[in-house]
Amino acid sequence: MSVVQTAEPVILTFTDNAAAKVKSLIAEEDNDRLKLRVFVTGGGCSGFQYGFSFDETVNEDDTVIENKDAKLLVDPLSYQYLVGAKIDYVEGLEGARFVVDNPMATTTCGCGASFSI
Repeated sequence: MSVVQTAEPVILTFTDNAAAKVKSLIAEEDNDRLKLRVFVTGGGCSGFQYGFSFDETVNEDDTVIENKDAKLLVDPLSYQYLVGAKIDYVEGLEGARFVVDNPMATTTCGCGASFSI
């Protein structure tokens, strides 16, 4: 007898650290309508690059990931390059920043801001 296993696919992970930082930045701006948008554009030393911005508007075709009342927005074009990725916020010797850990990236640049698939 065989066993069939099913699992929910991991679309995107929005970590507790990232959500806490988003909430902190939104509080500083005193604008509860803001959400963090992550996107992918062409360019960078490896072909594609990640970008982050704050946005008040949730577009009809956006994917919305929520953690601790903070929302992460991803447009459909960027979504295809971010499936399975983890969005985190780290502080270290190189400074503090949002980072993307993307299992689909085959190469990345030294700073981690650009990648190729």
